[in-house]
Amino acid sequence: MVTGDFDLDHLLPQSVSPDQKLDYANLVYSCHRCNLVKSGHVTSDPFECLSRRTVISNLDGSIGSSDQETWRLILQLDLDSPKLRRWRHQWVRIVQLANDHDAELAGQLIGFPDELPNLRRQRPPVNNAPQGIEESWHAIRERGELSKMI
Repeated sequence: MVTGDFDLDHLLPQSVSPDQKLDYANLVYSCHRCNLVKSGHVTSDPFECLSRRTVISNLDGSIGSSDQETWRLILQLDLDSPKLRRWRHQWVRIVQLANDHDAELAGQLIGFPDELPNLRRQRPPVNNAPQGIEESWHAIRERGELSKMI
């Protein structure tokens, strides 16, 4: 189940690409459950895929995509399982109620967490994407450009 805790995950597993272990371009944020489920079998960037406009999220909690790569990722991570459908359906209802009755709570439920990792503190031996630090959610928040809602 999703807890709000995130792992720093390797898109290409360390066992397959040990040379990319500390490469920023190979590091993605992943919920703990997805990190465990993918187990080195996912080669698409989950954030990029699941942020596409092709992802369909229904009020009953089911999700899908018209994009083949994204649909494959949904299947690989078992994101449309009955358990996650029920969980998403409950959260849709909770957010709807919060939107109707408590805007501050709604912002807390669907906003960015207070603690975002500061990538400037990391010191990888290789960083082939130094601009990525300035594109991180933490840096965007520091500049005052981060939306309150995800």
